[in-house]
Amino acid sequence: MFFGTYTPRLDDKGRLFLPAKFRDELSEGLVVTRGQERCLYVWSMEEFGKLTERLREAPVTNKGARDYVRMFFAGASDETPDKQGRITIPPMLRDYASLSKECIVIGAMNRIEIWDAASWQSYSDEQEQAFADLSEEVFPGVI
Repeated sequence: MFFGTYTPRLDDKGRLFLPAKFRDELSEGLVVTRGQERCLYVWSMEEFGKLTERLREAPVTNKGARDYVRMFFAGASDETPDKQGRITIPPMLRDYASLSKECIVIGAMNRIEIWDAASWQSYSDEQEQAFADLSEEVFPGVI
């Protein structure tokens, strides 16, 4: 499980240090994809395999499913962290998420999200009240 907020920097070669707490689970490889709200998702190979199996169940006759699968997999990149725990973020994905040097990496349960720092600040500011308001609606009786 991934959780927490970290502030690594993107270097000039498009490499990002993974938080030390995440490295063991991702050491054998990972997949970086487009995420929602213009962030990037990072999946362990195991989680990406589970997700792929679930997406295979979507009917190819459903246009929305086809469109989603195309965009999701066309933007996916498999990566292996180097010995220092860095991964390279491909230019297309850096552009998609508007990544600058200042990044935010968050743990989001079964995945990691990579955000441009300013985008994350804006998103989290907007979501703060909704987070408080939705807890009972989204997780009734859990929290």
